[in-house]
Formats: sequence, C-alpha cells, structure tokens
Amino acid sequence: MVRFIVRPLLILFALTILWVLLYRFAPVPFTVPMAKDFFAGKDVRRDWTSFSNIDPDLPRAVIAGEDGKFCSHFGFDTEAISKAMEANADGRKLRGGSTVSQQVAKNAFLWPGRSWLRKGLEAYFTVLIELMWDKKRIMEVYLNVAEFGIGVYGAEAAAQHYFDKSAKSLTRSEAARLVAVLPSPIKRDARNPRGYTARYAKRIERWTRVVDNEGFDACLGL
Repeated sequence: MVRFIVRPLLILFALTILWVLLYRFAPVPFTVPMAKDFFAGKDVRRDWTSFSNIDPDLPRAVIAGEDGKFCSHFGFDTEAISKAMEANADGRKLRGGSTVSQQVAKNAFLWPGRSWLRKGLEAYFTVLIELMWDKKRIMEVYLNVAEFGIGVYGAEAAAQHYFDKSAKSLTRSEAARLVAVLPSPIKRDARNPRGYTARYAKRIERWTRVVDNEGFDACLGL
C-alpha cells in the first residue's frame, strides 16, 4: 500500500525537478494567464527576450517597486509577508507579500488563485527555483512572463505596446511606469499614467536610483 503511494509521489517529484531544470535554460512557452487570454479570443502579445536585451533600469525598477530584498532573500520576504498578514487580519485593503521568486513560481508553473493547495505548491516551486536557478535567471523569467496590460506579457511586448521601442531602449522613467502598472495591469496605463499610478511611478523612479547607487541589484551583475 505504501509503495503505491510513495512511488507516484517520487515520480511527481522527479518530474517537477526536470521541469524546473528545463526552464533554467529554455524560455517558458506559455503561462495559464496567457492561455486564458488566448482562449478568450484576446490578442496575446509576448516576445521572449534575453536579460541582456532589457535595459538595466527595468530590473532595478522591479526591485524598487516589487521586491526590495530580491538579492538578499531566499525566495521569501518574511517581513513583507508578516505585514501583509497583519493588514489582511485587520480588515484593511488586501495586500500581497509575494517576492519576485514567488511570482515566477506562480506564473511559470501554476495558476492564479488563493487556495492553500496553490499557495503550498507556490512555496515548493519557489524553493526549487532558488536552489536551481541564479537570481539573474529568476529576474529574466519574471520580466518575460509578467502581465503589463490586457494580453501584454513580458518586457519586450510591453515596451513595444506602450512606447513603440524595444525593452533595451527604455528610459528610467519608462521602466518605472511599466513597474507601476504591475499590481493592476488591466486597469493601469503605462503610456499615460494618471493619479495614483503616476505618483507611484515617480516614487519607483526615485527608488530605482537608490537601488542603482546602493548596489541592491548586485546579484544581477548589472
């Protein structure tokens, strides 16, 4: 009886290891949100581009706006998670505590949702990618699968969609505006940000300068 339970689990474990190892070198072909958009008849724009073909200020802006401890944590920012849990418990606006690594685990391997099963698998894949990938690869995958607008996935598609240029040619201001839409890519516009999005983009731009000057991007070799 035990054998019939353990053997499938070992096979699944081996398959996930191979899956993560594959994505260490090969582009992620699609994600669940991309597939949902495609089957919903939306125009899905996505052009995989290497880390070297993305302006350095975009990953710096991601660190500034999404994951300030990206280079120093092992996949989980316990302080951010604790603050998010406190805010949610107090009935304040629902906040997330997900790192870039956790978002890569969710987007590249799983599906959106808040079930305990999905969160558990997210933690599992987060550990695997932190063990098997370097930080540059984690950021590269993130910048290629993140949703920047309706049907717009990845840095290259976003740069072309909003600014009619390649991701390699982004200015610091443009990079900050792209990151400012990430929390709500369906509702926010990086081309002409307004209100809170515009103010948030300005803050990210200032924080990006700090990330650059203080070396918080050191793990990326920029």
